[in-house]
Amino acid sequence: LCFPQKLWKMLESGKFQSIWWSESGKCVAINKDLFEVEVLGREGQQVFHTQKIKSFTRQLNAYGFTKMQRNFQRSASLPEFLAEEAAASAHSQILYYFNPGFNRAHPWLSETCKRR
Repeated sequence: LCFPQKLWKMLESGKFQSIWWSESGKCVAINKDLFEVEVLGREGQQVFHTQKIKSFTRQLNAYGFTKMQRNFQRSASLPEFLAEEAAASAHSQILYYFNPGFNRAHPWLSETCKRR
C-alpha cells in the first residue's frame, strides 16, 4: 500500500487512539506524543517506514497535506482566559493536516493523492 492508502486504512480501522478524522472528516488529527509511541514506536510491526514524527510529517507534505492551525476565540475575563489557555496547551500536541483529495466522505478522492 502507498502512504495515503496506509493512512486511510489506519484512520478507518479504529485501532489507534493517536490519529483520527476531524469532526468534519476533512482533516487528519494526530496527537503527536501518543502517535510517536503508539504508531512510530512499534517494534517489528511498523505501519510506516520511520520512527520519527519529523519524517512522517515530511511524508504528509510530500503527498500534498498542509498543516492547519486551530484558532481559539479568547475571552475577555481572566478566569475564562486562563481556562482557555490550559485547553489550548492540551491541544498544542494535536496536529491537524488537510488535503483536498483526502476526505472521509469521498474515499475515491484519495486516489488523487500523489507524491510530489
